Amino acid sequence: MALTLYLHPLASFCHKVLIGLYENGTAFEPSLVDFSNPGSAAAHIERWPVGKIPVLHDSVGNRVVAETSIIIEYLQQHYAGPVQLIPTEMEQELDVRLWDRFFDLYVSVPMQKIVGDRIRPEGASDPHGVAEAHATLETAYDMIEKKIEGRSWITGETFTIADCSALPALFFGSVVHPIGDGRPQVREYFERLLERPSVQRVLKEAQPYFEFFPYRDAMPSRFLEPVA
Repeated sequence: MALTLYLHPLASFCHKVLIGLYENGTAFEPSLVDFSNPGSAAAHIERWPVGKIPVLHDSVGNRVVAETSIIIEYLQQHYAGPVQLIPTEMEQELDVRLWDRFFDLYVSVPMQKIVGDRIRPEGASDPHGVAEAHATLETAYDMIEKKIEGRSWITGETFTIADCSALPALFFGSVVHPIGDGRPQVREYFERLLERPSVQRVLKEAQPYFEFFPYRDAMPSRFLEPVA
């Protein structure tokens, strides 16, 4: 098989790429990266020295592709499927790219700051940084509430890379910082995302690993129940 995706099923940024792959039915081989295993970690550092996941390897040309948005763009260019996740019309493309980055930078990153702080060693916590992360999520949720009004998906009526980014951001973000009843448009958008078959598949694969999520105690019970 030409494509191998190095990932961990619990990693939110891996979910973004997996949704893109499943939307298009793209054939690939998943390969688990276990950072608690020195051998697995070392092999991945050799593959991509900054040590982030996911990373895509294309055996055609022995190409290593990193960073989620770049991976999805690479797939669209070289392994195109029926769902065009990045539009070709310039103005639409700019909006999609903006909101793709928005969910990564202003929802996923502060979410990870909050999660990471919970597992820091005693005496090494960063309450100021965590407070800033919560404030960023408040602002981000309000911006999403305005943007999504009257739309099915974040940039219009077409599911795009921005929605691939939105699902893991909102899924884990809403656990550490609830969306709240005052943002009905965000809540409805999140439910529409959860109905996508690609999303359901990603979450089903991730569910066995939810026990390792530092905020598992705050996860809604519906995500912890066995999935058929």
